[in-house]
Amino acid sequence: MHISAKADYGIRALLELAREPARPLTCEAIASSQEIPFRFLKSVVGELRRAGLVRSQRGCEGGYWLGRSADEITLLDVTRAVDGELITLRGESLSGLDYPGPAAGLPGVWRAVETGAAAVLGGVTLRSLLAGEAAGGPVRTGAA
Repeated sequence: MHISAKADYGIRALLELAREPARPLTCEAIASSQEIPFRFLKSVVGELRRAGLVRSQRGCEGGYWLGRSADEITLLDVTRAVDGELITLRGESLSGLDYPGPAAGLPGVWRAVETGAAAVLGGVTLRSLLAGEAAGGPVRTGAA
């Protein structure tokens, strides 16, 4: 499975916003804090804004805030907002995948991988990541 830079950067940006939700942050501040290329982050934040995961305000008092509470935003939300499909095969959706003969069972395996990944990512919220960071322990996802 490939985790895109867009998903990684988007999650890291949202975690910065979730850490101090009452204070707006600029893309410059987030990029600097997380060591993310500013121009790329600006594009990712635009996608997060269109998905309703961040909100923005222009001007000297402006910046970005979370669009929803940190306990309502999952890693799956962020990944789908910036990447669309969670898992693709050669750029195509797994939904219509069908193989002949002895490989007929393989599409079901790929779809099961996607379902499992969605369950893990959907079970981790920004809040749970922040809590795990504060406690210094592992994030619990419910998966064994």
